[in-house]
This record gives sequence, structure tokens and C-alpha cells, in this order.
Amino acid sequence: QVRVEESGGGSVQPGGSLKLSCAVSGVDFNDYTTGWFRQASGKEREGIACIMSNSGTIYSSDSGEGRFTISGDKARKIVYLEMKNLKSEDTAIYFCAAKIGDIYDTRWWILDEFDVWGQGTQVTVSS
Repeated sequence: QVRVEESGGGSVQPGGSLKLSCAVSGVDFNDYTTGWFRQASGKEREGIACIMSNSGTIYSSDSGEGRFTISGDKARKIVYLEMKNLKSEDTAIYFCAAKIGDIYDTRWWILDEFDVWGQGTQVTVSS
């Protein structure tokens, strides 16, 4: 059974950095897609970026404004989201999600495309 678990959230001041981790388990082969999403209070969950494990192909949105970078450690099955120059508006719960196989560039931000979700990790940006 595929599972994902996020870690690395916390509280930082504006301008600070955080690196989130998503550990993927229950997959026996490197053919899955992992995505990072976030949901701020009172807002809908939005896609940040995703990465396909077999090709390394990345799709991303403008939500991070070039400040967020997704990367993956294929051997350890961990996907990272590095966030720099954080702003108060980045405060949200950050979720990791995974699906077996690849994903289309026209559908990667659709929540239903992903099979499993983590519990989320809180990121708070405040002075």
C-alpha cells in the first residue's frame, strides 16, 4: 500500500527558508509521481509542483513565484520542497500526495489525480 508522510514544517520569520520532505513508501519500483500542495485557512488546496520519479520531469505552478524548488532522491524515495524567502502569505498546511505512474502536464494540479495524501505539515511565516 502506497503511503506518503510529510515532515519539515515549522515557524519561520519572513525571508526565512524551510525544506519539506515527503517520504514515499509501499512502492516497489520507481514509477510514481509525487506532488506538493498547500492549503491556507479559508482557501482551496492548490498545487505547487510535482515530480515524476522515473524521468525527473517537473511541473510547477506560479504559486511559489520562483521561490520554491521541488527535487527528489530516487534511491531513498524522498521528495523535497525547498522554500526560500518565505512570505506571510505562504502560511498554510503543506501536503504531499502520490500516484502510481506518470501524470499529464494538463492535470497535475487536480487533486483527484493523486491516489494517496499525507496528513500535512504546518508552515507558519510570521514576525
